Amino acid sequence: MAARFDLVTLDSPATDALAAFWARALDLHEVEREDGDRWIVLADGAGVRRLGVQSGMTRAGSVHLDLVCERDRFDTEVARLVGLGASVVSAARLEPYGAIVNLVDPDGNPFDLCAYS
Repeated sequence: MAARFDLVTLDSPATDALAAFWARALDLHEVEREDGDRWIVLADGAGVRRLGVQSGMTRAGSVHLDLVCERDRFDTEVARLVGLGASVVSAARLEPYGAIVNLVDPDGNPFDLCAYS
């Protein structure tokens, strides 16, 4: 059998805090934990594994997540994510496909929030 996609994993020196941020940001919940806080897996409401956080050094910039929301919720969602601990890297802007803002999570991992037109 060929390799298949499992989940996105973020390295972090503070796995508990980063997992808590992404759980709140994406409405996920913890379904797996190994060796205290060395490895944490977050799943959606149906139990599908979506995001892993493992102990390690952050190497920001090599991969980023794209999040999406409804256009009429864009500003509210940016504010919610910033309230959870994200930081805006580049101000929100309009592109031909819709609105986008570039952010980083509390560990400096980049991610985008998009609202497609």
